[in-house]
Amino acid sequence: MTKLTDIIKNPKYYLILLYGKIIPKSLKWDEKYVKKMYKYKMNEELNLKKPQTYSEKLQWLKLYDRNPIYTKMVDKYEVKDYVSKIIGDEYIIPTLGVWDKFDDIDFNSLPNQFVLKCTHDSGGLVIVTDKKNFDKKAAKTKINHCLKRNYYTNTREWPYKGVKPRIIAEPYLEDKELNEIRDYKFFIFNNKHVMTLVCSDRLNKVKYTFFDVRKKLLDIKQCCADNDPNVKLPNNYAKMVDFAERLSKDTIQVRVDFYEINNEIYFGELTFFDSSGFGKFSPEEWDYKLGKLIELEDNNEISKCYNSDSSGE
Repeated sequence: MTKLTDIIKNPKYYLILLYGKIIPKSLKWDEKYVKKMYKYKMNEELNLKKPQTYSEKLQWLKLYDRNPIYTKMVDKYEVKDYVSKIIGDEYIIPTLGVWDKFDDIDFNSLPNQFVLKCTHDSGGLVIVTDKKNFDKKAAKTKINHCLKRNYYTNTREWPYKGVKPRIIAEPYLEDKELNEIRDYKFFIFNNKHVMTLVCSDRLNKVKYTFFDVRKKLLDIKQCCADNDPNVKLPNNYAKMVDFAERLSKDTIQVRVDFYEINNEIYFGELTFFDSSGFGKFSPEEWDYKLGKLIELEDNNEISKCYNSDSSGE
């Protein structure tokens, strides 16, 4: 739940969120909201007519790239079927159950260790390593809060608009060698792999480490996170790149996430808007470098099409 102290410390941000909740859900108003949030987050005006940076192009894509398949691709339950048909069932983390409400969960049917997450947002994660000591009350509070959250309303990330809020349970996975689960995130622009991000040390202070397509460590920082020059790319790196490019079909850009656990590949998720397009890079020039690599096909024609329809649907 949002604390009063957070609102007092950051009133402008919460006023923008409130504005996003009360305005009509149409393209015209989505544009206004995205511009306000971009100005707040990036401290500069958003150029939608001729977007240049990676951050600007992600905002443009939020508004105008509305392929219906994206809704299935971001749904943490439905995407499993989508991905398995392309790369195979063996790379999918099994689903132990799916429910509309927390009170519907039959915890007796779940193993001693498991993970709960919501299908429609980011952050609603509950990790259970010992069911006997599981704080069910705290988990219910967290999950119910996430179920009420409308990710589209807060970010205007269009693919989430049609995702049904649900809860899924998955097995708890642990890498015996690393003693942590690392995320390997592949940035795919126009069906080509352009960069890899390794997220490590999540239990302490998360590290973001970037590599180029030649596996060279890049001197980039994002969201003020440090990098780890000693972190290694996964053993199954080449296979992950191939899978990521295959899963990017019918997209302009997407981030494809995998895990490597005990030398086995597992699909994580598909993300169309890394950090919602507000993840500041250091040095800043990388925002422009990455932006140049994304080709917005028929930019003007798509924009005209949506702007002619005030509903945006």
